[in-house]
Amino acid sequence: MTYKPTRDRIDPIMIDTTPRRRPPWIQLPQKDAETMDWLKGLMRSKSLHTVCEEAGCPNMGECWGSGTATFLILGDICTRTCGFCDVRHGKPGTVDWEEADRVAQAVKAMNLNHAVITSVTRDDLKDGGATLFAMIIQKIREGLPGCSVEVLIPDFKGKTDALKIVMDARPEILNHNLETVPRLFKLVQPQDHYEWSAATLQNARKMDAEVLTKSGLMVGLGETVDEIKEVMRELRSWDVNILTIGQYLQPSRRHLPIDRYYTLEEFAELKSYGESIGFSWVESGPLVRSSYHAAEQVRQLSIIHQSLYGKPTED
Repeated sequence: MTYKPTRDRIDPIMIDTTPRRRPPWIQLPQKDAETMDWLKGLMRSKSLHTVCEEAGCPNMGECWGSGTATFLILGDICTRTCGFCDVRHGKPGTVDWEEADRVAQAVKAMNLNHAVITSVTRDDLKDGGATLFAMIIQKIREGLPGCSVEVLIPDFKGKTDALKIVMDARPEILNHNLETVPRLFKLVQPQDHYEWSAATLQNARKMDAEVLTKSGLMVGLGETVDEIKEVMRELRSWDVNILTIGQYLQPSRRHLPIDRYYTLEEFAELKSYGESIGFSWVESGPLVRSSYHAAEQVRQLSIIHQSLYGKPTED
């Protein structure tokens, strides 16, 4: 299948809708049914969403089985229509400001050491939802002191005033996914701009150099290895600290097709290359997603901050 991006959607030109067969090295983790049922009950009782469920993350069984989840705020309807994403799109509802309290309560109930907060893209809001991100960071710190917070934010259309609202709340990690290489950017994310993503990551570093920055790439959409390495070098030129690299998996026949599957050796080579050019942490593998093993990454925060700034962060 090939796709033609338009202004507000991706129109499929039907050629072959049969998904590629997954290679044997891509094995989905076993699910802990009891823990997953408990977490689902907790999320439903507080009217919360997780990106694990909404985006059909392949690691939901593993992450939920270990008692972690990535909270999806600002509703479950996105204003953009990216070709890889399984989150619903359309016209979102009004902002639920009490969501900040409910997320903080859930974080405390789960007794998390590290909380990951992301959102749908809300182009209908003047601040893109930045104020709610900041509120949730504050509420988590009040309810569970010592819990570090990672926010995976949209690009806010490159607006510095919206980004500053989040940065002033001082999350431990500011994450914004580049997703793909510049050549494929408009195909994969037709309503996004590479310049907006670049501005988000660069300005975050300028606003507060002690907040770690992070980004993620998907592979298997038609990019070349040289293009991946080129964009990795660009991310490092923006002083991004942490990088995740994962295999794109087609959520349904409506989504962008998989060009190819990368081998375990290729993922290992990309990890090695990323470390050689200065990333403090590279998570690279078929099932890696932006918040995959985030709790393990944050254990290195004190070491990274000690080397960068001469002082550890709180844990």
